[in-house]
Amino acid sequence: MTSDQSICDLTATILARAIAKGELSSRDVVEAHLARIADQDAQLAAFVTVDADGARRAADICDAAASPTGPLHGVPVAIKDLTDTAGLATTCGSVLFRDHVPVEDDLVVARLRRAGAIILGKTNTPEFGFGAVCTNKLCGPTRNPFDRALTSGGSSGGSAVAVAAGMVPLAHGTDFGGSVRTPASFCDVASIRPTPGRIPSPRRPLGWDMLASHGFLARGVDDLELALSVCAGSDANDPISTGICNDDRPLAVRPRIAVTADFGVAPVSRDVGARFAAACDALAGVADLMPFSPDCSGAIETFRTLRAAHIANSYGELLRTRRAELTPTVIWNIEAGAKLTAEDYLNAERRRTAIYRSFRELFARADFLIAPAASVLPWPNEVSDVTAIDGAAMETPIDYLAVTFIVSLVGFPVLTLPVRRGEDELPFGIQIIAPPGCESRLFAFGRAIENELGFSHRRPKLP
Repeated sequence: MTSDQSICDLTATILARAIAKGELSSRDVVEAHLARIADQDAQLAAFVTVDADGARRAADICDAAASPTGPLHGVPVAIKDLTDTAGLATTCGSVLFRDHVPVEDDLVVARLRRAGAIILGKTNTPEFGFGAVCTNKLCGPTRNPFDRALTSGGSSGGSAVAVAAGMVPLAHGTDFGGSVRTPASFCDVASIRPTPGRIPSPRRPLGWDMLASHGFLARGVDDLELALSVCAGSDANDPISTGICNDDRPLAVRPRIAVTADFGVAPVSRDVGARFAAACDALAGVADLMPFSPDCSGAIETFRTLRAAHIANSYGELLRTRRAELTPTVIWNIEAGAKLTAEDYLNAERRRTAIYRSFRELFARADFLIAPAASVLPWPNEVSDVTAIDGAAMETPIDYLAVTFIVSLVGFPVLTLPVRRGEDELPFGIQIIAPPGCESRLFAFGRAIENELGFSHRRPKLP
């Protein structure tokens, strides 16, 4: 545990334990990760901003403390650049916010700091989180550490790469339609998209909005569980955070798992189908599998409508006043919602409710639902959108995300894990889905298949 190389390979859980015992100083841990960033990030572009001086000051404060301040005492983390950090630029990947420095932390950041975490910097994202490739007019493209010609995935690609390359052991992300899950799949790391409201967003303008969620990316399940444990908990100003019930029933010896490659409606490439089938073959050794999907008919059109309405509501004024400064992807996303009617929106909510109830029916007979974490494997950064899969054209630029955004529609928690792969294979992950409130069982099962099946992160060969 003395070299920079070995420190950067340690998980957040192990680092927190070593710092608490005095085996490592927080300053040494921070310096090791800053050195890794200095060595790698010019090629990978995972970070928009690195707060080296602030991280060093925070580390020295940790090291001077008489006892650990919390479960993440002295551990460096990164925050996606859509989320406010007091005194540290939050650009949202947009030139419009190039100089925006918040005066207050978002609640998720405040809770990480309260747990002792050290904010090392802000990770890259497409402008406002809208885009299949993690790039914007300020930074990027964020390059996949397994093949730098390829995308890291949108929109938490910076966080996924920072974790995969050992620049931080743990990173925050956000997920609307798959934005922690797709980058996790592409970069061979694990992620958690918890039940919406589990991590509150008390400043969210639409208080009952359940499509978006905070999440985390790490190299293992233990770190995801640790991060969620320090950030979860209700807040009176977030109405969906107050009614979440924990379901801590123990994991069955052989869980019952429903398996679907495409939810019956999602476009999925042949390569992904083959990788998913191999993953299911491995899972059959530890669980009872049944090919079964909830009824997701109309889900793609439903998500398109709801997403477009939310984006137009949030960013329509920017399109009217600052259009020339926005990326084409953001413009398309805003314009997609401009002509929707109240009837369009409510019909989408009606169909969403039916899909939710179908998911609930499935979980009356299964403990988990397994699906691919991405519909395609990583593609070149020069290709801005997925316009076709195996020659079949996509109707809109977001349709390739259907395999993840269907789960966003219903608000069920999702753990993403990398699956075993050959030396020459690109990373690929699976979604493990559970009913709302069942994160503990997700983590227990994820930990079991990490250990028993080797569904775990493998380091990229960094130069």
